[in-house]
Amino acid sequence: MIKKHIELIEMNQKSNREKNPNVVFIFADDLGYGDLSCYGATKIQTPHIDKIAEEGVSFTDAHSSSAVCTPSRYSVITGRYCWRTWLKKWVIFGHGLPLIEKDRKTIGDLFQENGYKTAAIGKWHLGLGWNFKEGFEKKKTQNHYDAVNYTKNLTHCPNDLGFDYFFGIAGSLDMYPYCFFENDHVYGDPPTKLKDTLYQQQRKGYQANNWKDEQVDITFTEKALQFIDKCHEEDPDKPFFLYLPTSSPHRPCDIQPEFVKGESEAGDRGDMVILFDWIVGQVEQKLQDLNLTDNTIFIISSDNGARLTCYNGKDYGHKSCGDLRGQKADIWEGGHREPFIVRWPGVIETNTECHTPICLVDLFATFAELFESGLEDNFAEDSFSFLRCLTENKHEMQTRPHLVHHSGQGMFSIRKNGWKMIKGLGSGGFTHWGLKDTVEYILDLFPKGQLYNLNNDLQEKDNLWRSERQKIKELSNLLEKIMNTPSSSKI
Repeated sequence: MIKKHIELIEMNQKSNREKNPNVVFIFADDLGYGDLSCYGATKIQTPHIDKIAEEGVSFTDAHSSSAVCTPSRYSVITGRYCWRTWLKKWVIFGHGLPLIEKDRKTIGDLFQENGYKTAAIGKWHLGLGWNFKEGFEKKKTQNHYDAVNYTKNLTHCPNDLGFDYFFGIAGSLDMYPYCFFENDHVYGDPPTKLKDTLYQQQRKGYQANNWKDEQVDITFTEKALQFIDKCHEEDPDKPFFLYLPTSSPHRPCDIQPEFVKGESEAGDRGDMVILFDWIVGQVEQKLQDLNLTDNTIFIISSDNGARLTCYNGKDYGHKSCGDLRGQKADIWEGGHREPFIVRWPGVIETNTECHTPICLVDLFATFAELFESGLEDNFAEDSFSFLRCLTENKHEMQTRPHLVHHSGQGMFSIRKNGWKMIKGLGSGGFTHWGLKDTVEYILDLFPKGQLYNLNNDLQEKDNLWRSERQKIKELSNLLEKIMNTPSSSKI
């Protein structure tokens, strides 16, 4: 009887894998490791995400490739560390130039080649092909709010990078232009007036007549549901890949829709996490309504850690990054260790945790292995597959030999097994050097960097730089080799 049950499970797994499942990837903006109730939050309840976690696997050691958003998104789309490009630190802004070349193979291309309908709906933040006004052609002046002619079509957009459909915004919700784009053009009337109300840290720039800050994520959600409906109506046997990068819970957090105001016990930002959970719930309900749940891989994650220092100064007793050290932009774990949840009915064991270290850059290789496509030398150079963690429920396996982290300011660290070496002092990001750091620095006889054993010091409290010289030499040599080699997978 037990043998027959095991055989039935294996048959279901094989059947689901052979169908080329739909893939939905909902990608939060600045969601921290401790923001979800399924990851320990008590001041914020996220029932829709919790449900996906209960029906799938939650990773405890998943990382963005950078502690800020543009480079993390680049890695998802290309399978490559962003520091290999011209962007060595921080992010591009609203009028940023395209970061991904048209001839670079993307994860969208990978899905298209395997018969998928593809869409990118939400915050793009990887640069677009703008038509600059006279006098603004040079890169150094591109970020002036008056630099672009919005009446002309984009010369470079996600449609050129493997996505059949694009609907979204150019950058974060605090960046101009304040308008939507559909495929290669502005959606509706082009932005012609300066934004009348600037909310939390929003920059001066042009706004479209149809723009309402509090409706941005709701509009993304509506477009995502329409895409799923259209795919199902046109060809229910053709799989789809939906990349849905939301603008929440990134600032501004004081423009949340009325239906989430006060729904958390963690202030405005907590309410924006509730909005993200609502988005997940809307997409999940659509999959159920169309009987697509059983043949859809559902992935939820975030581009970097939570920002702790730019809101109203209150923490409400909520730990956005859990008990990890640091925050968004920092090289410490709080900057890049992310919630990462995957549900794949009939394949993934339900309500489980996976402790395998993975990175968002690994999504490319994982799906390439699923499609048996293989990885050529000239793309997805830094991606390692974690497919076996899903299909064989291997929750402690080693899928990558090393992992490079990168902070907002461009500080590097390298992780190998439980050891993490940071090439510098301080956070490399938003967290300022404090008195405690100064005292530790002096008492430790002025170390040049940081070394932590995450196996027994996840909070990165005990700097072993002076006592583990051989480990520092080993990791320094490895990091240098990776940085000087085009492909991490060759090392």
